[in-house]
Amino acid sequence: MRHYEVMYIINASVEEEKRTALIESLGQIITNDGGKITKTDEWGMRDFAYEIEHMTKGYYVVVTFEADNDTVSEFDRLMRINPNVVRYMIINKDEQHAQEGKK
Repeated sequence: MRHYEVMYIINASVEEEKRTALIESLGQIITNDGGKITKTDEWGMRDFAYEIEHMTKGYYVVVTFEADNDTVSEFDRLMRINPNVVRYMIINKDEQHAQEGKK
């Protein structure tokens, strides 16, 4: 299994209860396929540097996890179609560390 980090932004209009349920369900996508979440860090509501789809703020979440390629592919697919996720980025931490070692 490889190490990954995902940062995603939830639409600011999502109510707190639904936002908490969404964060939990997104985590379950990883764990149901055999992945392991090592850390979830909620940064909270932040202003955007620029307007995105007529929005000026969103709720930021950073999750560090271990998973195989199939799990990450499925997570990526489900993030892409989720209407409450404004933006997201998945980073392979193993590749990042390898690049830092080559400098």
